[in-house]
Amino acid sequence: MNRRLSALSVLLGALLGPAGALLGPASALLGPAGALLGPAGALLGPAGAAAAEPGPALLVADLDDDDADGVPDAEQARVPPSPELLALRAPRGAAPASIPAGVRLLVDGSPVQPGSAIPAGARRVELQAIRAGRSEIALGGRTVPISAFEIRAIDGAGRRIDMARSHASLQRTPPDRLGDDPFGNLDDPDAIRLLVIGAPEDVPLTLDVHSAAPSGKMIDRLSDVPLGHVPCPEDVRPGLVCGSTRPLRAVADDIDRNHPMIVDRSVKAEVGGALVVALPGGPKLQMIRIAGPRTSPLGPLGRTRARLRILMVRPRAGGPPPMGGDDAGAIAIARAEVERANALWGACGVSFGPLEELDITFVDPPRPHLLAIGCDHGLPASGGAIRVRVDGREVTAAIAPRMRPDAAARAVAAAISAAGFSARLSDNPVIGAGAYGTTDVLVRRPGGALATIEPPASGALSTDATLTACIGAVELDDGLQHFSDTDAIAGTVEERALLKAFDDGDPATVDVVMVPSFAGGGRIGESFIFADGGAIRNTIIEDRAGLRADRASFALSHELGHVLLDEPGHPDDFGIDTPTRLMDADAANASAYGPRRLTVDECARAIRQSGAAPQGGADGPRAAGPRGAAGASQGAAQGAAGASQGAAGASQGAAKAPPRGDAEAARQGPGGSSAFRPSGPVPLLAPWPLAPLGRER
Repeated sequence: MNRRLSALSVLLGALLGPAGALLGPASALLGPAGALLGPAGALLGPAGAAAAEPGPALLVADLDDDDADGVPDAEQARVPPSPELLALRAPRGAAPASIPAGVRLLVDGSPVQPGSAIPAGARRVELQAIRAGRSEIALGGRTVPISAFEIRAIDGAGRRIDMARSHASLQRTPPDRLGDDPFGNLDDPDAIRLLVIGAPEDVPLTLDVHSAAPSGKMIDRLSDVPLGHVPCPEDVRPGLVCGSTRPLRAVADDIDRNHPMIVDRSVKAEVGGALVVALPGGPKLQMIRIAGPRTSPLGPLGRTRARLRILMVRPRAGGPPPMGGDDAGAIAIARAEVERANALWGACGVSFGPLEELDITFVDPPRPHLLAIGCDHGLPASGGAIRVRVDGREVTAAIAPRMRPDAAARAVAAAISAAGFSARLSDNPVIGAGAYGTTDVLVRRPGGALATIEPPASGALSTDATLTACIGAVELDDGLQHFSDTDAIAGTVEERALLKAFDDGDPATVDVVMVPSFAGGGRIGESFIFADGGAIRNTIIEDRAGLRADRASFALSHELGHVLLDEPGHPDDFGIDTPTRLMDADAANASAYGPRRLTVDECARAIRQSGAAPQGGADGPRAAGPRGAAGASQGAAQGAAGASQGAAGASQGAAKAPPRGDAEAARQGPGGSSAFRPSGPVPLLAPWPLAPLGRER
């Protein structure tokens, strides 16, 4: 056995062809030859001949998928260079006398048919094992004995996982003890065992398991994982033996990784990366990529990506960032928060992209540019006028009796437009205690900058006895005024003034707005979702308390759940309290048993609600989706451009354990003409195919 391990340990070659840096500093052990040496050393270069030992050349069956094309390397018509291949230096023009069934002879990556001659100009001549066992190949007057072993991935139910056509998945269950048989089946849909099949003298005693990021960078390593003797599957040929690891867990972060119950069989990993099986302290043997759950109501879930737009709102114009002390500190905090979201949502195969690609912008609080007609309760008019100053210019709009807020807003927008400004209309849903939905008038200067709305020089904003008007002023020194259960579906006037000022009109991004604090305390995050039919959609607000709660609450990850699931409620609102679930309403626990788990049904719902429509029409799964901030329908009322936005329902959180308590609100649609309704659904989650490691983009 030791002789076989010594022969294996001289495997050379880039870990993944062009992505040879996968193991970081360990890649110094890997060279370009990529050979497992035996008596075939005489057929290699001079260095190979010097290192050769008696005995058969030892290879690993090449059943993984180095180039991420979905085809096992052993079945490809052209195989890229990899460490699984045994490099030979054969006489030019020599014809192999025989090629055994378990081996392929490759010339420049393409398999050679038995009896075919090797071209004189061949640059690469290699052997590739395709199954475990011993055989020999005759080449150039020499007989080369070959011995190969195979590595398989086995799921919790004992089924084989195809390393090329399937994938591993991140752990979605809390740590638990193994049963009496550490190699037996278990109720864990994500843990995998590595099964090694080969001749008794070829099976190693231990393996290393590396985890690699999509970039190829090594994330973690589980060293010297022991193999226990187990019965072989029925399809294994007689004379071969099998060794198995205990179930291994690919986990999201250090909290799971270092739990004492599972620390010796857990490895930190990342969706889109891979688990790489290697010799102890040595080179890569096989690998399996990491994506979403292998089994779900939608079938296997691969990898999808949502795009975030992060806005850091300063407490006052020209002030410091909302957190972090300076801009660099704030960026580091935002990246760390998204990194946590990537880790948890990776259990569903969902990523929010590389941290260095995050779209992060620092903004000042917007000037008062929003006039809310009806304020919150949306009472109909009795008759009167609404008077404001726009950039110092007086504007008056007459309001007829029985006008609803949406009609009155169009009259105000027409008057403002006639004064030379641009006015957008945004209809809000009816709040719980409202009569009708209110409408916001968003005013900009001709060049696109926000205009300043002020009360008239004298008198009230509204002379109407019942129809009110409010100016949306954002003053963050005393905290952002947040919604309650009553007005959650629309948001407060201050929230609407903040969020609608920075709406970019892109329905395929999730806006994350970070503010210094919420007013009154008890809140760490809110989300506005598509399902409520409002104007503010796929938008999240988080404050310093949410960031401070860190992994006790995972505030951003939780609020992203409301957006991606398009669901305002929580699983424990009317069901069993499961504090380990990410979407739990009130759990706050920084341990491995805290609110961090997503169920497979939640993963499937995220794809249904936020993913692209399936192929195949009505027979496929529904993919309705939340998708986007402001609606796109445009209208004009005497020169006023109308862009429907309407507002949406929400979730809220509390720092350090008080309930997140996402508000429930009435689900009536916004008032006013259908011409001002929000636009249709647009996917938030886009497919993000797996790629060769080190070649993410």
